[in-house]
Amino acid sequence: MSAVGTLRSDGRVAGALYLVVVLTGMYCLAYVPGQVGGTLAEASARSAIFRAGIAAFLVMQVAFLLLPFALYRVLGDVDRRAAIAMVALASVSVPIGLVAVTHRMEALALLGRATGSTDAMEAAYALSLQRYGHGLRIASLFWGLWLLPFGWLVLRSGRLPRVLGLLLVLGGLGYVAQVFGGLVPAIMEASWLRYVRMPAAFGEIGSCLWLLLFGARAGRRGATPATVS
Repeated sequence: MSAVGTLRSDGRVAGALYLVVVLTGMYCLAYVPGQVGGTLAEASARSAIFRAGIAAFLVMQVAFLLLPFALYRVLGDVDRRAAIAMVALASVSVPIGLVAVTHRMEALALLGRATGSTDAMEAAYALSLQRYGHGLRIASLFWGLWLLPFGWLVLRSGRLPRVLGLLLVLGGLGYVAQVFGGLVPAIMEASWLRYVRMPAAFGEIGSCLWLLLFGARAGRRGATPATVS
């Protein structure tokens, strides 16, 4: 296979992994919380969805661990230091996410006893979800930081549309702003803080679909695929 063909093939592999991350992330981080509710009784009534959300989160973490290495093969020769930073920042978020989801599992253990729930059990359930949320906040910092070198590599290489690289960088900055803005009482309730991650959504979904459908282009810096050494 030619170097260009290999680059396109590697891009489609990365796109397939990205699709798994996007779909499972939308399910466990957006759909499930809206369906389950905030109390132990509500969650017990939708326990199947609660369990599926945990399973989807675990699948997302596995795919997200593999994704930056797949992208390294596509973009690693463009700027090796930026590519290594991309892999490192994405990989760091995975153990943080896995620790966070253990608190979701603690909450799951309470669902079977929800029929005779007490105030103490409700408090334990709420505390488990709160700890899960705190873990996700830390993980989301790295979900944003890894987009900065990724977006830079897209902008520099031209192997994906450069507008996607710009959206990725802006989205990465949005993640960071949301994490730290949520710690500042004066702005933590500001309405604009909810929208700063929108560029990331467009950039990541766009990159996912482009890679899946078209692979990666040769760009201006040649088409020699990089390998992890």
